[in-house]
Amino acid sequence: MFSHVMIGTNNLEKAKAFYDQLLGTLEVRPARIDGHRIFYITKIGVFAVTKPINGEAATCANGGTIGFACNSPEQVDAWHAAGLAGGGKTCEDPPGIRQGPGGKLYIAYLRDLDGNKICAMHRMPN
Repeated sequence: MFSHVMIGTNNLEKAKAFYDQLLGTLEVRPARIDGHRIFYITKIGVFAVTKPINGEAATCANGGTIGFACNSPEQVDAWHAAGLAGGGKTCEDPPGIRQGPGGKLYIAYLRDLDGNKICAMHRMPN
């Protein structure tokens, strides 16, 4: 359904270092820089971070969350630890199992350096 997800940043260099480390835990290669944007390109989609082209400050979406798919609870935990080490802030409950309408999920939440809410999720077998 989605071709890509793009969020804003106020410091491209810091965002690149943060997301290179964070997404590396998901086996995503470091970002490709394109002027005022960085791109993480995989076979199944693109995640991008940009300085706003209108010149105004980037702000995070209130109520918005961007989720990254993980292969295991251990990968979720590694993602969360890398995010904290890179300067992210934990939010929501600690990483762990949540019961959702589609079954059990192993989830961790962070706020990135610009306040964007991001999530790592592993769908557990029923």
